[in-house]
Amino acid sequence: MTEPLHIDAAAMNRVLTPGATARVLADVLLAGFDPEAAPPRTSVPVPAGELLLMPAAFGPLAGVKIAGVAPGNPALGLPRITGSYLLLDGANLQPLALLDGAALTELRTPAVSALAVHHLTPDDRPRRLVLFGTGPQAYGHLEAVLAVRRISEAVVVGRNPIAARALAGYARTLGATARTGTPEDVATADLVVCCTTAREPLFDGTLVAPGATVVAVGSHEPEARETDTALVARADVYVEARAAALREAGDLLVPLAEGAIGPDHIAGTLADLVRGHRGPATDRPMFFKSVGMAWEDLAVAGALYQALRKT
Repeated sequence: MTEPLHIDAAAMNRVLTPGATARVLADVLLAGFDPEAAPPRTSVPVPAGELLLMPAAFGPLAGVKIAGVAPGNPALGLPRITGSYLLLDGANLQPLALLDGAALTELRTPAVSALAVHHLTPDDRPRRLVLFGTGPQAYGHLEAVLAVRRISEAVVVGRNPIAARALAGYARTLGATARTGTPEDVATADLVVCCTTAREPLFDGTLVAPGATVVAVGSHEPEARETDTALVARADVYVEARAAALREAGDLLVPLAEGAIGPDHIAGTLADLVRGHRGPATDRPMFFKSVGMAWEDLAVAGALYQALRKT
């Protein structure tokens, strides 16, 4: 039996750009895959944090990600997200490749957001971006947003001023005008992206302008959220899948428990957007909430494997 191909972060970044990764995800949805039918994520509390098991199968492939979330790791100089992805032949479940699970997550999550931004944010002019977070996901989202939209200014909001300045400096190396800012900067933002470990809202949702787009990816727990009830109640809400969002998205489940919204408040899904089934335009903010799903990992892992196998 042929040894499984080992795919590390360097190989991933060499093979797939953020824009290309977004197109991989779009192609899966356009081919008819239904994220509502995807298996749920299994979460197991452990002393260091949380273990996640994320299986998926469609087309000729299957796979499973085993990920760890260790909140104490950054203080030790270690990554907060760990893990591995095992890619399998869907016909016989023989191993095809073993991928760096953390790097895969850092690639696919921004691509999901970029795909949503592409469909929710008009491209009629450069957009002002406010980015919450300074970790690997913040860097990945900056690159992914720049791949799909022109940015007039990037404003970085982070708890650590040094890290925030570093990310703003990186944005400038990519050709964007950038600075650090405060949560109040959302009032003049066209696009707000939240990729933090926050468990409470990051900003006042009443400040977000009509027509602005907000993306939140930082949590997949029913009690944790990056956005407040005020934003969610006044926004057109889009998700990866209704079932997953109503199971895991605290940004929606907290307002739901408060009675501020109902389950039918979700306007549509990522598949709806990609397939051109978006509802009529409104003057409300657009809100995309991502929890991360196993089908996305499989789609990207499969594309990486196919590209690297040829080389």
